[in-house]
Amino acid sequence: MTLRTGHTGLNVTDLDRSLAFYRDTLGLVPLAESERDGRRYAFLGSHGGGAPVLTLWQQADGPYDSGRAGLHHLAFEAESMDRVREYESALRAAGAEFAQASVTAHREGATSGGIFFHDPDGTRLEIYAEKGAEGAPAPDDSAPACGFF
Repeated sequence: MTLRTGHTGLNVTDLDRSLAFYRDTLGLVPLAESERDGRRYAFLGSHGGGAPVLTLWQQADGPYDSGRAGLHHLAFEAESMDRVREYESALRAAGAEFAQASVTAHREGATSGGIFFHDPDGTRLEIYAEKGAEGAPAPDDSAPACGFF
């Protein structure tokens, strides 16, 4: 049996605000929304329906804390670096906070790379492509790395 990642669940402070961010800025499609025991949640997927990619749970009391055990960052793969740059433009227009100035290579001389930014609750996110980051700066020249440390 081989395991693979299904969907990711994130705790958020304001479901409506997070739904707007993931829907309007990243293009995820709301598949279902519900409430249980006073906690609202929503499932989001890709265009064309199918299985959930992300579940948002309105049950956080405060923003993301990188000093606590749990999620380091969530990465989404785009089909091309051109698409990564389109997301970057949309995120900048929406006022997203970025961890790096622009596209960052996964390591010195790598073809893969992406953008590193935060959602409305400060959760660290990445959108990357396998090719197209040639010549982009890298956060570390000695090993594959991430734009978050």
